[in-house]
Amino acid sequence: MTIEEKEADIIAEFENFDDWLEKYNYLIEMGKDLPMIDAKYKTKSNLITGCQSNVWLQGEYVNGKVVFSADSDAVITKGIVNLLIRVLSGHTTNEIIDAQLGFVDKIGLKEHLSPTRSNGLVSMIKQMKLYALAFKAKHENQEEVK
Repeated sequence: MTIEEKEADIIAEFENFDDWLEKYNYLIEMGKDLPMIDAKYKTKSNLITGCQSNVWLQGEYVNGKVVFSADSDAVITKGIVNLLIRVLSGHTTNEIIDAQLGFVDKIGLKEHLSPTRSNGLVSMIKQMKLYALAFKAKHENQEEVK
């Protein structure tokens, strides 16, 4: 499934709700479904700056794809990061780097979050794209060496 197809699914899911209270509850449920991050990744270096709550994000390069895991001490933030992981995890570095993530605006996420949570959302996206850039650079360099 492409990033765009995953985004379309999320947009369709959010269209099922009449108001933002229902959408927040859905985000909270998504937060509860976020798979546990390995405790060894809950380090200061994996902590995302700019978030109101603590968010740890880990990226790994597996068989040419970037796989993310995360955790947060706030359930709504867990839901937000779970949305991003659902869209971006398991894709190539170029797919992640090039992703426009228009679903964020289409579901009204940024406009309905507090300014600090909205900043945190932007920081999470930025960190995920930075992981992809770093993995791309590392693996392109390895290919040149071969």
